[in-house]
Amino acid sequence: MADVQCPRCDTVVAAGTTQCPSCGLLFESEPTVAYVELPDPEHPLTPDEAASVDGISGWALVVEKGPRTGMTFVLNEGTTAVGRQPDSEILLDDVTVSRQHCQFTVTADELAVEDLGSTNGTYVNETRVDHADLNPGDQVIIGRFQFLVARGDG
Repeated sequence: MADVQCPRCDTVVAAGTTQCPSCGLLFESEPTVAYVELPDPEHPLTPDEAASVDGISGWALVVEKGPRTGMTFVLNEGTTAVGRQPDSEILLDDVTVSRQHCQFTVTADELAVEDLGSTNGTYVNETRVDHADLNPGDQVIIGRFQFLVARGDG
């Protein structure tokens, strides 16, 4: 197994480690983090390509533009909080992101996003939303982070 990078502070830690020695993040309580190489950052994956991404299982958010391009957050069933607050499951440490910005909910074969009253809003396909159902290939913007909704077969 290769070493991994902490999604919160970017410290490189040994594979199999359950807590980051630098920031204390517990890895088993966080969404799975992977890296998906984007073939061409200027042209995102097509909806068909986003519906069947190798290397991930279930729903995922691929950072398409902004800090950490290519980093992928695999979303587990249930609710995943996103924000600048240190206990967020997906921590986006940037002033353009509210402390409790939004949350993603995975149920069976569905994925939805809900804005939590953020200052700068949550956008899906360039439209500001309070709540939206998502499909592979959709684009979600949270502050300076542009995500591509993807799905994998495992």
